[in-house]
Amino acid sequence: MHIEKNMFENIFNTVMDMKGKTKDNMKAIMDITLFCNRKNMKLVFNGLRVAKPRASFVLEINAQQLVYQWLKSLYFSNGHASNISRLINLEEYKLHRIKSHNYHLFMQILIPLAYHDLWPKSIWDALTEIIHFFWDISSNKLQTNHIERLKMNIIETICKLEMIFPPSFFDWMEHLPIYLPYKAKVGGPI
Repeated sequence: MHIEKNMFENIFNTVMDMKGKTKDNMKAIMDITLFCNRKNMKLVFNGLRVAKPRASFVLEINAQQLVYQWLKSLYFSNGHASNISRLINLEEYKLHRIKSHNYHLFMQILIPLAYHDLWPKSIWDALTEIIHFFWDISSNKLQTNHIERLKMNIIETICKLEMIFPPSFFDWMEHLPIYLPYKAKVGGPI
């Protein structure tokens, strides 16, 4: 649950370009120019100012506002989730007071719906793969052959995410899902 929570926070804060919480900052862009070969992500120097180009995974301001307004308008049946509209602050465009079950709900149900038409297909596909991984690994019944397939798929999915997000996005928490299939195989469903 904590891995899923931290993964959601990193994805959401980076995609929504949350000030102070995003992993797409000036240091990340400098790392990209140093270690990666992404021509469209280099810093732009305008005289005395340095501008950071907008990454393909970061939503524009109007798209961010659409996502927050959509989340504010959601209503779930009693007992399925807390009142999501109370978690959205439309004045500051922030989420607050989220509980772990809500992170689970956001990660597995709301992200694919919210961002489907806002991202390019390659980014949306990579993020839905990580979402399907968390959906499968947290199921009640797991078969050994299915766990082996999850083990191979999560490695490919993390590699796809590494091609999309900057190197600073990946700390130890983003690599922990690779070990979850082994833990599920040894210890049973989690």
